Parts: sequence; C-alpha cells; structure tokens
Amino acid sequence: MRLTVTVRGSGSVIVYRSTSKGHVVRADSRRFDATAGETVSFDLPLKPFIDGGWYWFDVEGGHSELVLEDAQWGFETDRVRSGRVTIGITTFNRPEFCVAQLANLATNPAVLEILDEVVVVDQGTNKVVDDAGYADAAAGLGSKLRIIDQPNLGGSGGFSRAMNEAVSMGASDYVLLLDDDVVCELEGILRAVAFADLVKRPSLVGGQMFSLYDRSVMHAYGESIAKYRWFWGPVAPSVHGHDFAKKSLRSTSWMHRRIDVDYNGWWMCLIPTQVIREIGLSLPMFIKWDDAEFGLRAGAHGYPTVTLPGAAVWHVPWTEKDDTLDWQAYFHERNRLVSALLHSPYPHGGKLVRESLENHVKRLMSMQYGTGEIILMALQDVLDGPDRMHHDILNRLQEVRALRDRYDDGQFQSELDAFPSPRRRSRRSGARASPVPTTTVGKAKMAAMGLVRQALPTRELSAEHPEGIVPHVDQRWYRLAHFDSAIVSTADGVAASWYRRDPGQFRDQMTRSVAMHARLYKEWDELAERWRSALPELTSPERWKLTFEGIDAE
Repeated sequence: MRLTVTVRGSGSVIVYRSTSKGHVVRADSRRFDATAGETVSFDLPLKPFIDGGWYWFDVEGGHSELVLEDAQWGFETDRVRSGRVTIGITTFNRPEFCVAQLANLATNPAVLEILDEVVVVDQGTNKVVDDAGYADAAAGLGSKLRIIDQPNLGGSGGFSRAMNEAVSMGASDYVLLLDDDVVCELEGILRAVAFADLVKRPSLVGGQMFSLYDRSVMHAYGESIAKYRWFWGPVAPSVHGHDFAKKSLRSTSWMHRRIDVDYNGWWMCLIPTQVIREIGLSLPMFIKWDDAEFGLRAGAHGYPTVTLPGAAVWHVPWTEKDDTLDWQAYFHERNRLVSALLHSPYPHGGKLVRESLENHVKRLMSMQYGTGEIILMALQDVLDGPDRMHHDILNRLQEVRALRDRYDDGQFQSELDAFPSPRRRSRRSGARASPVPTTTVGKAKMAAMGLVRQALPTRELSAEHPEGIVPHVDQRWYRLAHFDSAIVSTADGVAASWYRRDPGQFRDQMTRSVAMHARLYKEWDELAERWRSALPELTSPERWKLTFEGIDAE
C-alpha cells in the first residue's frame, strides 16, 4: 500500500499498524516544518496481515499547528478499467426513504461515472414515482434511473428482478443490492467496486451495517451460519451492536482479527454478474434466508463473500422487531429448513430438526398458537417439496396472515385499556411468583413444570380477565408457560395481544408437530435430494420471468 499525505505546518505524521491480536506497532513516521503544503509518501508492506490487522495514521502538531490538506491510500495495479455497476433497490411502501437514496446517489460524480443504471423494483401500493421529491431525484440521475413495478414478491423477488435486469442488459460487471431503508455512504460503493476489481477470484463484496438512529453502533461486522444448528449470527469473534462511542477500534482486540464470513446481508451486497449467470437468481423465498442461501450457494461454486470494512450503510435497526412471532415466522421456519436441506453438511441437518421441534413447543407453551400454526404450515410446505415455491411467493403471504389472524396472539389492540383489568383468584398463581432459570438444569425443570400445566384445566377467571401484563422484554416461554392468560406487548411497543391458554390447541398442534418432525428427520436425505435437484430450475431467470409477471405456473 502507498499512503500519500499533503500537510502544512509543523509536526509529525505517524503511521501505525496492528497485529491480529490487537497489538499496536509503529510502522513509519515523518516530521514536517513547512509553511507551504508538502507531500510525502509511505510505502507500506502487506506481508504481516495474513491473520488480520489494520494500518492507520495520526497527525500531531509541533511548535505550531499542523494542517492535513489531503491523504490517499493507494496501490499499484495493472487493472486500467474500473468495473461497471448496476444498483438494485427493492422497495415496498417506503417512497420517502427510497427517493432520498436516489437523490444521494446523484451527488457523487465518481459513483455516476461507474454507474450503468439504478433499478428500483417498486412492489408497493404507495409508489416511489408519486413522492413529492421524486422528480428532482430522477432529474439528477437522468437516463441512469429505471423504475419497475411488479407484484409484491418480497426481498427475494425484488432483488432477483434487479439481478436479472443487470445480467440481461449485459453491460455491468456487478449488481449492488441495497435495501430501501438505508442511508448509503457513497465512498463505500467506490471501495466495494475497487475491491471487487482487484480480488484474485470473483467475490461477493458486502458492506457492514450501522444503526440509522444511533450512528456509532455497528449492528453487523460480519455474518456466519452455525452449521450444526443451522442458524445465522455474528461471525466469531465479532458481536452484534458494537458501539464505537464506548470502545474504539484500537481498544477492541477482536476487531483486528481477519474475519471470514459465510454471506453478507442484502442491506448492501455487491455481486459479480458472472456469478449470477453461473448459479442463477435468488430462491423464491419472499423474505428471510435468501441472502444467506445465495452466499452459501456462491461459496459452493468457488465464489467467496467478503464483508469489507469501510463499505457500510446506516440501516433501520432490527432491535425493535420480533419477526419470529408475527407472519414472518412462517418464512423463518420454511426457509431455514430449505436452506439446510440444500447446504447442511450434517446427516439429518445436525441439530436443526430437534431445534425446530423445541422452538414449536416453546411457542405452544407461550400460548402463541397462531405462530405455532403457521410454523406447522411451513413444515408441511417443506415436506411437500420444491414444486410449490414459485406459487407460494405469489400467494402464501395472504394465506399466512389470514390463518394467524384467527388466533388470539394474532389480534392486537393499541391501548392496554382495551383489555379487561388483570385479575386472578390467588395472587400466588401465575408466572409472577415463578423463578427465572439461569442454568440448563433450571430451564429443564421449568420446562417440565410448564409442560405438566398444559394438560391441566385453565384457572377460574382466566378467560374473562388476563392474569397479568407481560412486557415484550419479559415474554420468555418459561414465564408465559405459567400463565393461563396474559396481555403481551409487541416488540415495538405500539400494541398488545391477549394470550389465552387452550389445552385442546396444545394437544392438537403437539400431535401434528411431533409427527411432522419425525417425518422430516426420517426423510431428510430424500427431501434434500429433491430440493437440490430442483434448485437450478427454481433459480433460473426463465422460471422467475413468469413470477415477475404474476403468472402462477403451479
């Protein structure tokens, strides 16, 4: 690397590097004493960075001030052409966010220079083109902007359309996927393209995610899949929600290690078009797991994913959401199982089938029967096989919502006053008097007690009055299992539902759940072969074209 700086005044520029352990080493320095601007370069080797580490520089004044006028990190390359990019934005009823993003893209000449097109796939009813600021934003991008209207096919349908458009046009080297509710730092786009231009093998280049509302908080440094239990999370040793206002890069030792990811979220992800031509578009998953599955599929074809520090977006944080309880629970369950059938290296998916059953039991013990029913729907759809996936991306959302709305946990009131006041025959009954387990043994004991309760009749008054009010932060299954009814608030705090225990519902769903999970475990290898055989057709542009047009070819 070559660091070139221009300074004016008296003082020093000191270049540091860190090791993968987070230790700081002084790499080089220069002293200055010049009234006019002076430019110097530092040639810095990359050999010590196999396991990680950073370069940075400090500017320190001397007997008078030292002014930094310019600085550039550079490199030597025989690549003389920058890659071209199509930006794909999927939006659903967020026109103000989307228009602001379009206006922002038009402000950077360097981005416009490498930009072939911005494709906005509008799947909502509140259209981007109807927003008051759209005309000005469109004028800034001119012929580089294209709006496409299509049915609501979720993130996977919107981003698949953007991928397909970029490949079909034939000019772009990359398609950059961006969520509609992000603020993108344009320098990050330039860095992502430059990095993708220079990698030894074609790679997906992802950006990190910071909180739009708390700008110093980094929600996602890098993502991985825990293969044995088949669930996503921060790649070790990173953590979600790191706050740079409290702990800087220099004092965060894990951040100096090299981080290898399995995939990058599609809040910002640059994908080479040659990868799309080879492996196809996204699976028709609607939402959840589409980005993870695509990253795993690309990796299996020899195309790794890199999450690049310095390429990032500010994103609406997920901290005030709980999409494991609402209609999205269907997509979580189905798509987690589908992606595991396609990519899990373990017999029977490792721990996944057992975890799926445990999760369903917890929902039933928590009186979340609506969520439990749509989880069973997801299980059945997986067992039915891949043939219905494109049909379901057009139809399943409405069916899932209608099914969940029939249950108490799917019905909401915006005010607690809408519910009867809490009452119970004995103040010692219910979860208020139950302990909170902190060990595995304690949780097992609590689970056993909760299971026994499911076979007992409900207590007096619980059908007419809730036994308590449970804030969302406290709605753990081992607490709710000891209520016969309770008012439970949503994650965002804008509504609440009245959960009621129903022994009949518990028995019915448990019976079906055990049978379905047993079948899933027994037929895992056969199902995996069916799903893997269907993958090329499910992800083909030809099959997707029918779905983009709203044609149900089941």
